[in-house]
Amino acid sequence: MNFVKKGFTLIELLVVISIIGILLALSVFGLQGARQSARDARRKSDLEEIRSGLEIYKADCDSYPAALSSQLVGTVDDPSSACSTKNTYISHVPTDPVTSDSYPYYPVLASDGVTYNKYTLCATLEQPPASPIPTGDCGSCSTCNYEVINP
Repeated sequence: MNFVKKGFTLIELLVVISIIGILLALSVFGLQGARQSARDARRKSDLEEIRSGLEIYKADCDSYPAALSSQLVGTVDDPSSACSTKNTYISHVPTDPVTSDSYPYYPVLASDGVTYNKYTLCATLEQPPASPIPTGDCGSCSTCNYEVINP
C-alpha cells in the first residue's frame, strides 16, 4: 500500500508566512517615503498656486494683500481702497495636507507704509531640502524649511 501524504509541513508554512511578512514590511517602509514626497509636492504646488493668485492680485491692485483671505479668494468691493474689484484670484486658499493649517504668509510693507511690495510664503516639508531657508525669512514659523518669495 502506498500512503502518500498530501499537503504542506508546518515548517514549510512558517517559511512562506515569514517571507510574506518580510516583503510586506519592506513595502510599507518603501511606500512611506513615496507618501512624504507626494505630500511635499502638493505643498510646493499649493504655494505656487497662491503665488500665482498673489501676482495677479498685485497686477490689479498695485499691492499684495495684507493677509491670505477673502481679498484673494472672494470679492473685494471697497470703493475707499485703491483696489475696487470683484475678481476671484484663486478659488480657495490651500492648506497643509497633513495639519490642514494655512501656510504662513508674511507680507512686507513698502517704504510708503501703506502698500505691501514683497511677501514670503512658507511651508514645512517632511523631506527637508538640501539647503534650508535662511533663519528669519519665515517670521515666527520655526519649523518651516521651504519658502516662496515674490519674483
